[in-house]
Amino acid sequence: MAEAYIYDAVRTPRGRGKKDGALHECSTLKLATTVLGAIRERNNLDTKLVDDVVMGCVDPVGEAGSDIARAAALAADYGNHVPGVQINRFCASGLDSVNFAAAQVMAGQHDMTIGGGVESMSRVGMGASGGAWPMDPAIAIKSYFMPQGVSADLIATKYGFSRDDVDAYAVQSQQRAAAAWAEGRFARSVTPVRDLNGVTILDCDEHMRPNADMQSLAQLQPSFAQLAGMAGFDSVAIQAHPEIERINYVHHAGNSSGIVDGAAAVLIGNREAGEKAGLKPRARIRAFANIGSEPAIMLTGPVDVTKKLLAHAGMAISDIDLFELNEAFASVVLRYLQAFDIDPAIMNPNGGAIAMGHPLGATGAMILGTALDELERTGKQTALVTLCIGAGMGTATIIERV
Repeated sequence: MAEAYIYDAVRTPRGRGKKDGALHECSTLKLATTVLGAIRERNNLDTKLVDDVVMGCVDPVGEAGSDIARAAALAADYGNHVPGVQINRFCASGLDSVNFAAAQVMAGQHDMTIGGGVESMSRVGMGASGGAWPMDPAIAIKSYFMPQGVSADLIATKYGFSRDDVDAYAVQSQQRAAAAWAEGRFARSVTPVRDLNGVTILDCDEHMRPNADMQSLAQLQPSFAQLAGMAGFDSVAIQAHPEIERINYVHHAGNSSGIVDGAAAVLIGNREAGEKAGLKPRARIRAFANIGSEPAIMLTGPVDVTKKLLAHAGMAISDIDLFELNEAFASVVLRYLQAFDIDPAIMNPNGGAIAMGHPLGATGAMILGTALDELERTGKQTALVTLCIGAGMGTATIIERV
């Protein structure tokens, strides 16, 4: 099996996913084209060497529909010969796109590919594509469907995380993200979004609240308690997990991932393709895996997939120097730390989606790039990148610096 090397990773800054967010004026195509253009320009890349572009997009409808990856490749002047495919595994779509692109190289069918993702949450609303899982009783009842926030509160209740626990983690995420930006840790990977005249629209993550503290978060009311009570989701949660007498609602906007716009791209190839392009590999993709997990509690998939991936790679948790776990909700990360007894210092050391936001289809590729930069900054060797996923799944990837 051929080795799949990472030659570059770029992302846009994350813009607030509202009509007054800086990136709201940018179409989904514009965001995707920005990162593909940056990959080409930064590496002086002859796009004749690119065999495929794989991009995640969770709500591929309207302007984001009709295979945004192919449209973006054409718009970024990659040439008519470069195909593109859009995939959706909910929040892990960006990481799975990297894995899919790497698998083509590993299988020897392609020499150079790009994986990544895009989501304009200010323009194409979350859930715009609909779907059977939340709407059709044939699957909603069977899978104990509930909103992810209720599942996050179920995790907090089941595994003993208090409101102070999740708020303290959120404050840490904000502080780490602010420090990372102040120290220029994202400088290598973030490419600014510019308008047609070349004027910068956004060059820094817009969602951060570095002044957040325990006192300010304490003023926020739980986001999911009223919804769960009125719609009966608390009863669904207890039916799925009868060991729980009642749900302790602890999550709110300040300790949950932010709704934002953004895109990311990762350049992958075998060694020969890199040499032909005059590029030096930064890391190799050592292994990746997907798994299904219990759909009601839903967001514990990272624990399950990590066990599967480590067994597949012949590694132990102690072999991993750095972890990047998407901060969909604070309890997701706290449960992962609890399950593996990981040193919190090596988990999301530059903050995460609570501070910077979670552009659904792009996040997985973004945090892989963050992990790569951090390995190089610290001189560490291996990183594990993982995300929880709607409907109960997990995706994880191990990268190794070269």
